[in-house]
Amino acid sequence: MKTILITGAAAGIGLAAAERFHRGGWSVGMTDIDDVALTRAARSLGDERVWTHALDVTDADAVREVVTSFAAARGGSIRAVLNNAGLLKTGRFAEITPEAHRRLVDVNITGLINVSHAAHRFLRGAPGATLVNMSSASALHGTPDFATYSATKAAVRALTEALEIEWQGDKIAVRDVMPPFVNTGMVQTNQSVLIDRFGVQLKPADVAETIWDVVTRRSLQVHHPVGWRFRVATLASDLMPSRLMHEALRLMSRAR
Repeated sequence: MKTILITGAAAGIGLAAAERFHRGGWSVGMTDIDDVALTRAARSLGDERVWTHALDVTDADAVREVVTSFAAARGGSIRAVLNNAGLLKTGRFAEITPEAHRRLVDVNITGLINVSHAAHRFLRGAPGATLVNMSSASALHGTPDFATYSATKAAVRALTEALEIEWQGDKIAVRDVMPPFVNTGMVQTNQSVLIDRFGVQLKPADVAETIWDVVTRRSLQVHHPVGWRFRVATLASDLMPSRLMHEALRLMSRAR
């Protein structure tokens, strides 16, 4: 049976991805730090193809145990892993506490590293093995009001590129998915001039469909922008001088 392990699966993009793969006949492993929300989410899918475990991705020992347990419960290998667990904190850099900055780094980067490292030996040898990392539109440029968040997502993008090369010999495809603002609880609870200016155009299901395509169609493309608007913006960004892009971000982040 095809298997996927998803972190941050209790809500938002993670839950939408779990629903999409479950609907496609896959066995889905769902993890989240919020055990109550995770249980509720899994119940909505509810059959023997759903496996759950509470998990703090910043705890490397716990990650290793959970990934090993899921693989053991599903025949010893894992076909796909979705590194979706993440945090968002918006605001001026100096007004956010060092503790909050550090928490973003711990979850968005260290957590992803922990899961990827633990999953490697179970992905290796699985037919069509794929590691999918949740990056972001903000990975392309340092984004005001999203400074540390965009830095973590740029790190995810760079790590994806490096592992795609390193893991080719293990026949593991490594990809990232880069959505702009998505209608999730995480975005709804954060304020930003850029969110107000551009609006929220995507639903979690839109991103989940892209993740499904990345895993099942085995595209050779490493980075996957989500939504036609952002795909066009990505092409424009590639053609635009970096200084001009920097100035555009500065102007767009000003309060009206």
